[in-house]
Amino acid sequence: MSNLLVTRATRLLSCLLVPLLLLYTPAEAQNRKITGRVTATDNQNPLAGVTVTVKGTSSGTTTDANGEFSLTVPLNAKTLVLSYIGFETQEVTVGTGRIMVGLRPSSHAMDEVVVVGYGTQKRGEVTSAISTVKASDFNQGGALNAMDLVQGKVAGLEIVRTSGDNPNSGVSIQLRSATSLTGTNSPLIIIDGIPNGNLDLLQQDDIASFDVLKDGSAAAIYGTQANGGVIIVTTKKGRSGPVHFDYSTYFKKDFILRKPDFLSPSQYRGLAASGKIDSQYVTGIYDANTNAFDSLVNHDNLTTYHQLAMSGGNDNVSYRASIFYSNLEGIAIANARKQYGGRFSMTAKGLDNRFHAQFDLAQNFNKANMEGGGQWLAAETRIPTLPIHDSINHFYTSKNSSNPVSDIAQTMYTRDQGTSSADAALSLDVWKGISVGISGSVMRNSYIDNQYADLNSDQSLYNNDQYPGGGYAYKGTDVTLDYNSNPTISYTRTFGGRHHVSAIGGYQYTYHTETSFSEDNRGFLSDDNQDNNIGAGQALADGRADMSSYKEAEVLISYFARANYNFADKYFLQVSVRRDGSSKFGANDKWGNFPAISGGWDIAREDFMSHQKIFDDLKLRLGYGVTGNSGIPPYQSLVVLGTGGQYAFPDGVYRQTYGPANNPNPNLKWERKAETNLGIDFSLLHGRVTGTIDGFYRKTTDLLYNYTAQLPPYIQSSIYTNVGAMASKGIEITLSGNVVKNRDFTWRMDVTASHASNKMLSFSNQLYHFSYLTTGGIPGPGALGNALRIDSNGAIGNFYGKKFAGLDANGHWLFYKADGKTKVGIQDYDPSLDDRVIGNAIPKFIFSWTNTFYYRNFDLRVFFRGRLGNKILNTMDLTYGNQENLPNNVLASALGKYGALHDTYEFSDYYLQPGGFLKLANVTLGYTFKLHNNYIRSLRLYASGNNLLLFTKYGGGDPDLVDDTGLAPGIEGQGAYPSTRDVAVGLNLGF
Repeated sequence: MSNLLVTRATRLLSCLLVPLLLLYTPAEAQNRKITGRVTATDNQNPLAGVTVTVKGTSSGTTTDANGEFSLTVPLNAKTLVLSYIGFETQEVTVGTGRIMVGLRPSSHAMDEVVVVGYGTQKRGEVTSAISTVKASDFNQGGALNAMDLVQGKVAGLEIVRTSGDNPNSGVSIQLRSATSLTGTNSPLIIIDGIPNGNLDLLQQDDIASFDVLKDGSAAAIYGTQANGGVIIVTTKKGRSGPVHFDYSTYFKKDFILRKPDFLSPSQYRGLAASGKIDSQYVTGIYDANTNAFDSLVNHDNLTTYHQLAMSGGNDNVSYRASIFYSNLEGIAIANARKQYGGRFSMTAKGLDNRFHAQFDLAQNFNKANMEGGGQWLAAETRIPTLPIHDSINHFYTSKNSSNPVSDIAQTMYTRDQGTSSADAALSLDVWKGISVGISGSVMRNSYIDNQYADLNSDQSLYNNDQYPGGGYAYKGTDVTLDYNSNPTISYTRTFGGRHHVSAIGGYQYTYHTETSFSEDNRGFLSDDNQDNNIGAGQALADGRADMSSYKEAEVLISYFARANYNFADKYFLQVSVRRDGSSKFGANDKWGNFPAISGGWDIAREDFMSHQKIFDDLKLRLGYGVTGNSGIPPYQSLVVLGTGGQYAFPDGVYRQTYGPANNPNPNLKWERKAETNLGIDFSLLHGRVTGTIDGFYRKTTDLLYNYTAQLPPYIQSSIYTNVGAMASKGIEITLSGNVVKNRDFTWRMDVTASHASNKMLSFSNQLYHFSYLTTGGIPGPGALGNALRIDSNGAIGNFYGKKFAGLDANGHWLFYKADGKTKVGIQDYDPSLDDRVIGNAIPKFIFSWTNTFYYRNFDLRVFFRGRLGNKILNTMDLTYGNQENLPNNVLASALGKYGALHDTYEFSDYYLQPGGFLKLANVTLGYTFKLHNNYIRSLRLYASGNNLLLFTKYGGGDPDLVDDTGLAPGIEGQGAYPSTRDVAVGLNLGF
């Protein structure tokens, strides 16, 4: 009996104590730690950034650069879920040992998410022409501007850096050729939903992707702002998981790649020996050996960039914050840009995952030295025997020849700029697929320009007749503010498992204002305060100082809606409409409607394709959309009063006069572009080869231009009104594929190519008409006029002028008459009868070719791009390849190639040269270290070179820097910022 009682008591005690012991057991005893490695099944390469979570919980982590992960899981955890963009999601069973997982690449390239207007779609559902560039595909080696990251990456998107690597310059952007005569031809930039986003707020390591809406059916949802297409920039956000720190840095140095070949001092002295110039230019004060161009080069330039980012969060709140500093030094002395700032984003959700909030803040401060960069032509043409300094080491100045070195040393031009933006987006799922949301943003950009010329500067000595020897000061400010508000309602639902419907509707209000103020003064007696005591100049006291101010504002109100239908992932339909009202347009045409429709058919999903093993996806797309152009100055439809100068009134007092500066036009309305796009997307051999082919035709009507007005009833001689029409067509091809893929080595190739042509259909209607428009002013002496002409029913970009027929025995010009046979001198040439189309500046083909190699821990990228089939006007040869420019310095070709010419400056096809080129744009070699510790998550070192090789027949500067966008393409400016090549070394560190 006693044993039975003891046994029962023991059992009872166990029942009481065991739960208590469990309550007091440390939490770690209830969990366990697992480790593993994730690779790609096709090449066994480690995958970094794979999300690893315990199924049914919020517990998770991400893999490091070596594909390794470590995760503490509950004792009862049975399954892990691994997901990664571009790969199939996989579930694995949690065992007792180390987990080795191979993720299989998604066989459907159409599964990636694409950002579209006011939302996202799967690539497979997209029915319009949209190109996406992810961060992994960005151009390497450091970017001065965010758009540098995608130069050459999107077929049909032209990005031209006309000022080379000048750190204070931007880029020219054009998508699928020009669409307007006087309105903007650039795409709308949207950054995290903010329209007309400022690129200064973007740093390369903050950007996740670019999505380019090319055709009208994709862009029509943005209506009047989207005539030039749309570029949507998405920045990086935080995600659930442990806190990650990422540090990026690079150091870059520029070297001159290509510069004009002007005469050296010894060559110049040879001109005197041969009697081509007077000996006075090589004797006396002209006894120096100078290289003014080299004196402007900053041989010690070094660009540096640093960014530190922090990100993390959980399933409910995630964040990312980054700060940066960069010191961008150009190849020119007194030419730099120091900037710093940061970006913060936070995403939160609650109410059982029904409420979502997104907040973003961004700030950029920069101080730019803008003085250098504009003296190249003066340095190139300066007499090389003229000294920079005189005998007592003062700058030598002369009315006959400027001194570009002293110009930089004795003048100052800086800009202090601050740019900031804030945006917020809130959404709530209210009931069965219905969601309401609202977003808003504010963006502010301001700068102050500061200029000063010393008492001893050329500007003070020779360009200031009223106050010779006195300093000059200038200050100018500009502030722009943009407000945007955007409530929406959306609906998403699937019926019967095969019918998927989504729709969105909304309202948008945008307000833009800009104010500016400037003042200058002369006659300063001291340089001590420079521009910081601008009232001290004598010109203000004499009533001769200048002062001006300006303000403009505009409002755009919009209503929009879009609906999408997807049947069985085979048939797709999208319909959208936008109605815009703008304060810019006339009282009778404030509003415009912009509809779009597009459809898609994934042929590969049809039953008759089920047995083939070539195509993973084969989708045919057809779209049509209408967009508008509101990119014109405000107040063009209204009578604006302008000042007419000060006049003496009968009382003898001088007073300012006012009068109407323009004619009113209450019928001023939108330019409208209607575009049809036919495209095909395909994926072959389990994603080994993917590609897109698009063909388009677009027609823009109601083009705005200034036409001659009848007097009376009008009060001014011109009126800004809608008359003309132009059209363009083209084809774009994008191909990507893995040439070689095995365990240790991968070779990936990406190719883009595009062709586009423009045609001016008409300039005229029943009231207003003219037959042609000339553009593209020719720089240099001789008043040579414009180089390009746009004829009614003619191509955009046509050079129009004389056809060269040789030189006569005296070295004088001969040109062909209109019959193409008769050769005459300039005195017998009639431009009105004999001028003709002599070439075209628009490239027939624009292409790029990227090769990316991976071998174990090494990666190598080799990037080529180029243009073919265009002409460039070499204005440097036209002016400085002519001995007429003597005694100023001339190109060596003036004595060589053009040595037989002994005549004045003339424009003809003699100076049109092939503008095609192939450029080795970038080579980047990187190495990723395999580190196994708890502190460093990833480490990559790389070396990069840009603009390494150039193959071209063009004899001037770098043809890549010659603008081929807009209505005045193909003219190389004189004294352009030199083309440079650069080398960079960088580091990406994650911890």
